[in-house]
Amino acid sequence: MHSTLQCGRFQLSLERPLVMGIVNVTPDSFSDGNSHFQTEQAIAHALGLVEAGADLLDIGGESTRPGAQSVSVDEELRRVLPVLQGLLHCGVPISIDTCKPEVMRAVLQAGADMINDIAGFTAAGALDAVRDSDSALCLMHMRGEPRTMQQDPVYADVVAEVRDYLAAGAARLRESGVAANRIVLDPGFGFGKTVAHNYALLRELPQVVGTTYPSLIGVSRKSMIGAVTGRPASRRLGGSVAAALAAAVRGAHILRVHDVADTIDALRVWSAVEQGVRA
Repeated sequence: MHSTLQCGRFQLSLERPLVMGIVNVTPDSFSDGNSHFQTEQAIAHALGLVEAGADLLDIGGESTRPGAQSVSVDEELRRVLPVLQGLLHCGVPISIDTCKPEVMRAVLQAGADMINDIAGFTAAGALDAVRDSDSALCLMHMRGEPRTMQQDPVYADVVAEVRDYLAAGAARLRESGVAANRIVLDPGFGFGKTVAHNYALLRELPQVVGTTYPSLIGVSRKSMIGAVTGRPASRRLGGSVAAALAAAVRGAHILRVHDVADTIDALRVWSAVEQGVRA
């Protein structure tokens, strides 16, 4: 695996786990819907995440929670473009969470550094939209689509099936001309998986993502945390940090989180335990 990730305007070192702050510009996201829906609120929230230590930001203009309805290209762009433009000089790479090729083209032209696609660049025209850019490309596994993905997902072997999907998706990107140092893999926690599936994937993370490409892990505040703790999305901080640490211990390279400062604190303590601190 390359030691750095080509991420648009940036070359990101992968020597330690990176923290990606979530910026939802939607009225209906599962954990913080409508909190940062207005452009000014979203930009202020994002700058706060950078101040807290975020290494990247991930802007989403369409909710992908279970049962979510899709929005039009025009509406998604209306939500994300002003936020992207307002953050271009914040000092960290900007990722756009989208599965629409038209949105990909527009945000890359506007300066986005990464495309984070829950559909794994399978939509018609998606590869053409991203191939010739310098952006990082996060390819995620999802069974079904957001409206129906949690309706009794079934796997014969979830670890093997997600692993094979990610490997085949990465091979497809490479065959289309995408450089290896632009590719990131995401097992897609909560996207067409039961709680048991999610924890099996987290437990076997090294086997799922392999060693060829870096991994992006998003478990923050998800229902898999609530299923174990019994807490609503707004009270899943402890469980989310524990899951992020479990991913880091298993080699995760990018942790996509809501609670940046708390996750960074946990990573620093873990690093001190593993590597020691200067006297």
